[in-house]
Amino acid sequence: MPKTFHEIPRTRPATPVLDRAADPEQLRRLGESELEALADELRQDLLYNVGLTGGHFGAGLGVIELTIALHYVFDTPADRLVWDVGHQAYPHKMLTGRRSRMPSLRQKDGLAAFPRRAESEYDTFGVGHSSTSISAALGMAIAARMQGIDRKTVAVIGDGALTAGMAFEALNHASDVGANMLVVLNDNDMSISRNVGGLSNYLAKLLSSRTYSSVREGSKKVLSRLPGAWEIARRTEEYAKGMLVPGTLFEELGWNYIGPIDGHDLPTLIHTLRNMRDLEGPQFLHVVTKKGKGFAPAEVDPITWHAISKLEPLDAKPAPKKPAGPKYSNVFGQWLCDMAEADPRLMGITPAMKEGSDLVAFSERFPQRYFDVAIAEQHAVTLAAGMACEGAKPVVAIYSTFLQRAYDQLIHDVAVQNLDVLFAIDRAGLVGEDGPTHAGSFDLSYLRCIPGVVVMTPSDENELRRMLTTGFHYPGPAAVRYPRGSGPNAPLEPGLEPLEIGKGLVRRDGRDVALLVFGVQLADALQVAETLDATVVDMRFVKPLDEALVREMAQRHRLLVTLEENSIMGGAGSAVGEFLAAESLQVPLLQLGLPDRYVEHAKPSEMLAECGLDAAGIKAAIRARLARLSE
Repeated sequence: MPKTFHEIPRTRPATPVLDRAADPEQLRRLGESELEALADELRQDLLYNVGLTGGHFGAGLGVIELTIALHYVFDTPADRLVWDVGHQAYPHKMLTGRRSRMPSLRQKDGLAAFPRRAESEYDTFGVGHSSTSISAALGMAIAARMQGIDRKTVAVIGDGALTAGMAFEALNHASDVGANMLVVLNDNDMSISRNVGGLSNYLAKLLSSRTYSSVREGSKKVLSRLPGAWEIARRTEEYAKGMLVPGTLFEELGWNYIGPIDGHDLPTLIHTLRNMRDLEGPQFLHVVTKKGKGFAPAEVDPITWHAISKLEPLDAKPAPKKPAGPKYSNVFGQWLCDMAEADPRLMGITPAMKEGSDLVAFSERFPQRYFDVAIAEQHAVTLAAGMACEGAKPVVAIYSTFLQRAYDQLIHDVAVQNLDVLFAIDRAGLVGEDGPTHAGSFDLSYLRCIPGVVVMTPSDENELRRMLTTGFHYPGPAAVRYPRGSGPNAPLEPGLEPLEIGKGLVRRDGRDVALLVFGVQLADALQVAETLDATVVDMRFVKPLDEALVREMAQRHRLLVTLEENSIMGGAGSAVGEFLAAESLQVPLLQLGLPDRYVEHAKPSEMLAECGLDAAGIKAAIRARLARLSE
């Protein structure tokens, strides 16, 4: 049994076995009797390292034994191992030559939070969004077969990620092409089966054995000569297995299902994986693990311990704290409850982001109007469209990066039909240590080009509340995008007052330069404006653009500057440029935003500085452009 730890170590633990397993080749030299000690040491070292850096926590603790077993049985990196999402990949990184670099995890120029192809040959596929592993592994298996390469391909997917339609599309296709691959379902919520124990472990060993497989194939050859006999035998086997193991669905999709087995029982894991390694066709292994396994607080409360912040040194003096206001997601959560109280048509929808988007209170107060559709963004958007067809008023709470996964539904099912759906788009802009897969870099660009969609960018918490009300009352698709974390702690107006659609607001009058701000860069813009005596406009709306206000600013100033935490290409600044060109307004335009590249993980402040979107960068860019104009 794995050891259970109760505290995160403050000093590096002694790890004599782990020290001899710096990479999978060394790992495979260990005796099987040493692997349980290795698992305990790896778990304790993971606790220590995440305490240093912060990061995803519970998922990695839950796959310690599975990670060891996979690298022990399979010849990685020659055999391909694909992790889904990657929240659980820290132990994988530690066993594949990167343990010494774990203190740099999620920091600028350090290890990424997720598997990345550029980081290690053991990271066969870059991930960050869920439910991609089976498709990617299938593509690898087909390519290997076409090239005549004898390699094994394994995809590890969680029970949550398996809820997405993409995963089932891949399962269906793999059986159609007869791919030689293994899918390991890491069921850490017991959402598919609770049937784990001695009998299921024994059956897994039996059903995955070569003896069973050879008898099965021999019987098939004999019975295939008798009309209908093999089909009767196949059905009898299927029903017998279905009484004992819960894999009928996967069997119907053409997979050889084995499990469920205990994902923390190393001997059973290794025995079963060895048996399945050389079986032909699509193989499916169901393992049940416990999220946060081996760390007592995380076992009790896996949601709270899904990820943690780094631990501060015991002797560190507490940093002075400014009064902390609510996070933008908290403002949304409170608004949702207030609006639901005022309007019974409101329905709240989230794709598995109840805590992240702060729908907890709403789900408890209005359970009949709350819909968590799991990791199924496409379904979430079309579900909202269906509700809107019948007079409901759905609010889809979704991260910017995840709305990308439902872009066709956004256009085809909502916008083309001009349906009354509000999108509350959280985590817009740069999100920090999770890196480019989680950044909301493109939403203004991909929303602005869709006809009929109102797009709003609040500059503070109160603006967010008013814009949500504005979007809710707008008779058609509307989107409000707001960042992660807290704002400037603006006072919140208690009512539900909307804004006039398409109208910006001059926040400061100046001369020569006008800063047109789309979103939360307003505070930095006001700081810069004091130095340069510039005008500052809170544009509020990306679409419809306040064209009258832009025209006025163009006529009064010698330089317009647009500010947005979105890709410069196609974003709000592009909207201003298109309007100026269409109106033949001859005024220089400086567009500041995210560059045409992926901004790597770092602290949010470091990322903004790198992109020139902090106060110093904004000021420097404006002065450089003014100098060129003077020449």
